[in-house]
Order: sequence, then C-alpha cells, then structure tokens
Amino acid sequence: MYRNKLSLFVYVLIGLAVLGFATQLFTDTASLLKNLLIMVAIGAIIYGVVHYFFLRKRTSNELKKYKKAVKQSKMKYKEDTTSKKAFSQATKKSPLTKHKKPSKARATHLRVIDGNKQKSKNRATF
Repeated sequence: MYRNKLSLFVYVLIGLAVLGFATQLFTDTASLLKNLLIMVAIGAIIYGVVHYFFLRKRTSNELKKYKKAVKQSKMKYKEDTTSKKAFSQATKKSPLTKHKKPSKARATHLRVIDGNKQKSKNRATF
C-alpha cells in the first residue's frame, strides 16, 4: 500500500513538472533556455569537481600494470604479425608450393604455477 502511494506521488510530481515546463516554454522561452543553460553548467562544474578530486584517483596500480603489460605485449608481438603478412603474401605469389601449417609456439609470457597436488589426489579425506 505504501508503494502505491509513493508511486502516485511520483507520477503527480512528474506531471506538475511537465506542466510547469510546458507553461514556461510557451510564455517565457528565453528565461527557460537561460535556466536550462545555467543548470547544465552547474551540473558540469559539479561533475568536474567530483571527477577531479574523487574519481581520478581511483585508477589502481593494477590497471596501470595491466596497461603496461598490454603495451609490452603489443611491442613484442608486432614483429610476428608483419612476418605472418609477408608469409601469406609469399604463398599467394607462388601457387606451386605446399602450404605448411605454422607450428603453435608456447607463449613465453605465460607460466604454469604448480598447486598443492597431494590435496587434489586424495579426495576421500575431506
């Protein structure tokens, strides 16, 4: 019952706001536009202050490390993509040669971490 009263109040409030907006739009358009511009400017200033003092410092150290790792990875594997393009162009030029599948090399930047192997083998002792 409380929800119905609250939603009815919200609908009445929205209706009055639309009625007031329409009235001011037709009677005094210049002041309406001026008020809207002032509200947008104040909102932008508040957003800028909040972003500058609170949200800007949220970028964690992990995000910086991730961006650095992505950049290093792109630099490392940039040469591989150019050699693949040259390989594909060379195969297109000579149709008589056999197509060889490039062997999948293991990524050097990935590492296997061994866990607790004894615990996973002995499943009966939970």
